[in-house]
Amino acid sequence: MSKVPYSKTALTYEDQLRQLKLRGLIVEDQQKALHLLEVISYYRLSGYWYPLLSDKLNHRFKQNATFEAAFSIYKFDRELRLLVLRELEKIEVAIRAKMIYILSHRLTPFWYLDSSNFLSQHKHSSALEKMKAEYHRSDEEFVQSFRNKYSDPMPPSWMMFEVSSFGTLSTLYSNLKVFREKREIAKYFGLSDVVFSSWLHSIVYLRNICAHHTRLWNREMQIQPAIPRNSSRPFIKYLNEIPTETGHSMLLNNKVYFFLSMIIYLMESINLNHAIPGKFKALLAKYPNIDTQAMGFPVAWQKENLWK
Repeated sequence: MSKVPYSKTALTYEDQLRQLKLRGLIVEDQQKALHLLEVISYYRLSGYWYPLLSDKLNHRFKQNATFEAAFSIYKFDRELRLLVLRELEKIEVAIRAKMIYILSHRLTPFWYLDSSNFLSQHKHSSALEKMKAEYHRSDEEFVQSFRNKYSDPMPPSWMMFEVSSFGTLSTLYSNLKVFREKREIAKYFGLSDVVFSSWLHSIVYLRNICAHHTRLWNREMQIQPAIPRNSSRPFIKYLNEIPTETGHSMLLNNKVYFFLSMIIYLMESINLNHAIPGKFKALLAKYPNIDTQAMGFPVAWQKENLWK
């Protein structure tokens, strides 16, 4: 099919609301709806009323579909992202700490600068350029103090990793040669180094989704984390419980369910009292209209030991 130029014009808030009502959406509080269209935007909210459409091609809403129901999904998604970000912060800090400690003791405090520690010289050079930019851009007091006192062009890893992005950290770990140190870092979190590399990459992706306030709750992830086969602790058993339209089942490692399970698994190495399942269940109780299957949760998800 040949492409055509985009020809839709911008609508006023009033016209946007009028269009939604003409398409069958029930708006109980018009002033509130207009306010939300103004401060959130029609396009951002459209991802949350999409599940309420009966005819997605012609944008016709299901009978009794309401603006408030769509906004409720939006609020759930916002709280879910905040929950995820809070836990990811703890995971990121713990991974930084473990990498710094093991590699600085076994190699040198400046191990990240030595290209002989890495598989790909090109990837290492690229990561190093990013780290140099992050270092020179930093206005942290400890960075200023290091520059003033020492002649080294770059600081030791325990300083450098405080101003480096987690994406850079993930790249460095994945590119490390398979020393026993690389395996030891992954083992601390109950995984093989191959699976751990995959999960680090997935965490960066998930963090970017949450940090940029984009829709998470029913998202089909573009990155599929590796499934651990020989983990040191039990992971989830139900991985392909959702039937497709053809009657077959599909893997769930591109769904929110798998990513949340991944967070819980990692947190068990950091804080056994994390209470993530309870927090998530409380969120579901607060928003009873949320369809967990849209997030990839299988029917028996609450039977998983990880989620109890």
